[in-house]
Amino acid sequence: MDISQTAAWQKLLHHRQHLTERRITDLFREDANRFERYSVTGADLFLDYSKNLVTADSLDLLVDLAGASDLPGAIEAMFNGEKINATEDRAAMHFALRNPAKEDLQIDGHDIGAEVGDCLARMERCSSRIRAGEWRGSGGKPINTVVHIGIGGSYLGPKTVSQALKSYLSADVICYYLANVDGSHVSDLLSRLDPQETLFIVVSKSFSTLETRLNAGTARDWLLQSGIREAAISNHFLAVTANREAALQFGIEADHLFPMWDWVGGRYSLWSAVGLPLCITLGFDVFRELLAGAHAMDTHFREADLNANLPVLLALLGIWYINFFGAETHAIIPYDHQLRDLPAHLQQLEMESNGKSVTRDGAEVAVKTAPIIWGGEGTNGQHAFHQLLHQGNRFVTADFIISTQAQHKLQSHQDWLFSNCLSQSQAMMMGKGKDEIIEELTSGGMNISDAKRLAPHKVIVGNHPSNTIVMERATPRNIGALIALYEHKVFCQGIIWGINSFDQWGVELGKQLSNNIFAQVNGEENRMGFQDSSTTGLIAMYRKQSSSTKE
Repeated sequence: MDISQTAAWQKLLHHRQHLTERRITDLFREDANRFERYSVTGADLFLDYSKNLVTADSLDLLVDLAGASDLPGAIEAMFNGEKINATEDRAAMHFALRNPAKEDLQIDGHDIGAEVGDCLARMERCSSRIRAGEWRGSGGKPINTVVHIGIGGSYLGPKTVSQALKSYLSADVICYYLANVDGSHVSDLLSRLDPQETLFIVVSKSFSTLETRLNAGTARDWLLQSGIREAAISNHFLAVTANREAALQFGIEADHLFPMWDWVGGRYSLWSAVGLPLCITLGFDVFRELLAGAHAMDTHFREADLNANLPVLLALLGIWYINFFGAETHAIIPYDHQLRDLPAHLQQLEMESNGKSVTRDGAEVAVKTAPIIWGGEGTNGQHAFHQLLHQGNRFVTADFIISTQAQHKLQSHQDWLFSNCLSQSQAMMMGKGKDEIIEELTSGGMNISDAKRLAPHKVIVGNHPSNTIVMERATPRNIGALIALYEHKVFCQGIIWGINSFDQWGVELGKQLSNNIFAQVNGEENRMGFQDSSTTGLIAMYRKQSSSTKE
């Protein structure tokens, strides 16, 4: 179905015209209770969406759009284990990883609840051994360093949570995350570690992902070069993979392997054994609370009415601005230093999921899909990219994320942090007009001529919408709910646009081409026919300039 041809879409187009001259500040003046009307709580997260250019009619029409795409039916289809990932003929059941009941979790009559429960029990035993100093390297020393080797979803998710919950660290085990193939990162990290005390966790569904396999091989060579015998290598490796045979051939014992399932995509996998580093460094009880928070959001998402449903509201507001206002980008701005990695995780979650141009049945999508996701932590961003938010000529929307309680005892810092968060969303909405600026300048003693000359440079147009997501404290439960909130938001938008949010075929071409280019870098012929002169020339330059370092 082309969603743009539905009556609901056409009504929204018509309604959009009525808001052309309206400002968000006008809506606040007209409704003293706007904040109460346009805010909602779910899974202990509070969403204030009152600073959006929407009225009650706007929201009714957007909910109608969700109905026109049968979003309620799609939600149930996902939770019922139907194969909604049609291009790969798979279900998308990441929510099953955080379902505490573990019952009624089936795919094609197969009980996946038992498998998930078994995996969690093994994760608890493994992490407990490491935390207690009982897991020892080949030389008998306790493991005190874990290196998580993965990339994409198997890296960004756990790394984000690891940073977000840093104040919950409760073990003498340090965890590092290694993703890039850049040798600078690998060599710098390994140079600081003791091989006898280091455990590597290799995370790759296929166990053939280039970056992960290359880094894992380098780690293996480093261990062998340090004097660790081949037969003892497995003391220093765990793996999370669907390809057991490849992991066994690499030298990892069967008891050190944890499963990855085809019904869990990489960017939705931190709730699985991919989150093993979190269990090790934070404790399994903390990991369990993370799962509980995500499950609470799952329950809210499945049960709440569409007009009071946090993921649905975020999804509909995003579609409103992307498709009816021409918004190309959306900023994620957490006012929490420990959430500074969240924009990167959400960037992958949203852009890899919904960066699509064809519908689920292969037709061209008639409307714009995922925006460019970017952002950074406050207040640093105020002295960097916020200039563009306030005075740039692009229509940008934003999510501000803040806690009311700090993870530290510097209350004045938290007061200023919260104040800055609110001031930035307010400034995006209110702006500042030319006449107001001239009056302000002349009141300060500037002559009228100079004030009129300077005023245009200080004008802030305003009327930029934003959401504010508030949690009482950045606890494991709340962080779990926050990430699950965005997972479900992405799913809702994919359903309405008619695209498959659970595949990522667009990343394959670059992988294929890199193999061909690597072969040419090492003196082989081009194996793929046509090649542009730019690539050929750059390969020649590389071979010439790098040859001296190889000699």
